[in-house]
Amino acid sequence: MSDGLAGGYDLVIFDLDGVVYLIDKPIPGAAEAVERLRGDGIAVAYATNNASRRAADVASLLTGMGVPAKPDEVLNSAGAAAAVLASRLPAGAPVLVVGADALVAEVRDVGLTPVFSFEDKPAAVVQGYGPEVGWRILAEAALSVRAGATWVATNTDRTLPSPRGPLPGNGSLVAVLRTALGREPDVIVGKPEPALFTTAASLSGAQHPLVVGDRLDTDIQGAVGAGMDSLLVLTGVSGPAELLAAPPERRPTFVAADLSGLFRPAEDLRLPLRLDAAGGWRLTRTGDRAALDGDGDPITALRLTCGATWDGVPVEALEAVSPAAATLLENWGL
Repeated sequence: MSDGLAGGYDLVIFDLDGVVYLIDKPIPGAAEAVERLRGDGIAVAYATNNASRRAADVASLLTGMGVPAKPDEVLNSAGAAAAVLASRLPAGAPVLVVGADALVAEVRDVGLTPVFSFEDKPAAVVQGYGPEVGWRILAEAALSVRAGATWVATNTDRTLPSPRGPLPGNGSLVAVLRTALGREPDVIVGKPEPALFTTAASLSGAQHPLVVGDRLDTDIQGAVGAGMDSLLVLTGVSGPAELLAAPPERRPTFVAADLSGLFRPAEDLRLPLRLDAAGGWRLTRTGDRAALDGDGDPITALRLTCGATWDGVPVEALEAVSPAAATLLENWGL
């Protein structure tokens, strides 16, 4: 059993995009982290909002990257959305699919009929991310929802992380229909809804799981909603500036630069750090302002400053005293 953070949990649930890989490239250290967890006897699961791949395809992709995974360890929003539809519609009902082939296959596998035209009188529209989604299928979806079809979105992630920077995600495509229809989807299946996390814990029999994610608005908010501890890693979408300004429902239990944090002492990563000084840094509060001085581990500085901003100091009221602090705040986009 690991003596680090992960050793206090019986299951680690990983988000994928921005945590384990970026599109199709593994994040350095991810494979080693998963192997070490397995060697320590800690169960792992993968929960992703990306609906463009089936569970078996995700497991195969991970395994090909050197990250060991089995299909039954992968939970994705495509399968969850299909399950929601199957519970609401009669067998064989037509469902207009906006998304990748993986979502089409999931809909078919639950006994429903994928269609792609308003003329097929779909009973529901299911919308997931697909790199080929364009105006034509969005137009068919708009017509169908306006005619009364139930609108189910696999997730509303605004962006997808990539090696080149954030790219439009399913939430951006959902926003197209939201604008055209003037309404919200009837059901949003993926994170921040807690179902993917609670299902992963239930399937493994875990009593004390840890969620690892890169997004405050999906992974971390979903973990908070599920009543689970969470670790934010800074390898994907959410960065220090967003963490400093996070509302209570989006605040992780821990923060780390990357997955190596799983093997550091939990108290070195816990949020917030309400001290005047730690690890070479000093934080001085004066009224509604706070000044950071010194030099040291950036994660320690982030934990200290979260202690101030989460207690009411405006993010824009953080000041740097030392050159190292000035560089750090600049790197954080402040």
